[in-house]
Amino acid sequence: MKKVTVVIPNYNGIRFLNDCLGSLYLQEPGTPEYDVLVVDNGSRDGSVSFLREHFPQAALEILPENTGFCHAVNLGIQKSATPYVILLNNDTRVEPGFIRRLCAAIEQDPRIFSVSASMRMWDKPELLDDAGDRYCVLGWAYARGKGKPAALYSRPGEVFSACGGAAIYRREILNRIGLFDENHFAYLEDLDIGWRARIYGYRNCYEPAAVALHFGSASTGSRYNPTKTRFAAANSVYVAGKNMPALQLLWNLPFLIAGSFLKFLFFCRKGMGGQYLRGLGRGFQKLFSRSGRERRIPFRFQNIGRYLEIQWQLYLNLIRFLKKT
Repeated sequence: MKKVTVVIPNYNGIRFLNDCLGSLYLQEPGTPEYDVLVVDNGSRDGSVSFLREHFPQAALEILPENTGFCHAVNLGIQKSATPYVILLNNDTRVEPGFIRRLCAAIEQDPRIFSVSASMRMWDKPELLDDAGDRYCVLGWAYARGKGKPAALYSRPGEVFSACGGAAIYRREILNRIGLFDENHFAYLEDLDIGWRARIYGYRNCYEPAAVALHFGSASTGSRYNPTKTRFAAANSVYVAGKNMPALQLLWNLPFLIAGSFLKFLFFCRKGMGGQYLRGLGRGFQKLFSRSGRERRIPFRFQNIGRYLEIQWQLYLNLIRFLKKT
């Protein structure tokens, strides 16, 4: 029986597919049996023809239009039948031990929901792009270790949430807590599902020995753009509002307002202050929409200890952010 399915969402990523899938099919001996499933999100660049010609062994799901990251990976998860699912961005190239080491890491404890790989910068593989994600009391999500030497993050450990660009997830827990929230469309959906898992009592971890090189925005220089700014701003409102109980939200409100104001000033300097404000407005619309209200995580008193532990992490991650650790 195969142990893991690698799900790759693709949208007009033909230039990356040879590196991405080629590296997946060069895994080291001893790697658990695995499937590869590409979910094509309405590409118009020849991706589908390329995959059929060069990687016929990979399963392919074709969508007629771009339905967003969340819908694509949810479809991939639903089409899989393995105990574990690895989500992998199409603009990555993985090292030979990638699959085996992620599987070994998640099998260490049945309470582990997800394990984030060591994502390195494509053109500077000695530097990190992401070593798991953090979330702080200002309402900011940020990549742990971004731009720093990978050698400084060489120890496995817990993180607030895994980065969905290269991470393994336990299928059994996904069945319990639900799949990715498609209201996000894209951005912060991995934070949301990792946060949800923590509320339910599960863990998110980091495995430095599983390495994926990521082309991404860190290498292209296009880290900030209007579309990403709008989506990320909207989802920053949505993710806090749906995962925090009313009392916790009220407690953190001064910090969240301060964090939003600082972000607004930041994006004003980049000429995108208006885009950021429109994104915030869209976030409140999502939060109070019917589907947003239905997806809100219900407060249960038996989870109070977990909420307190999460709150401590929000403070601690702000200190880590300020100290740049």
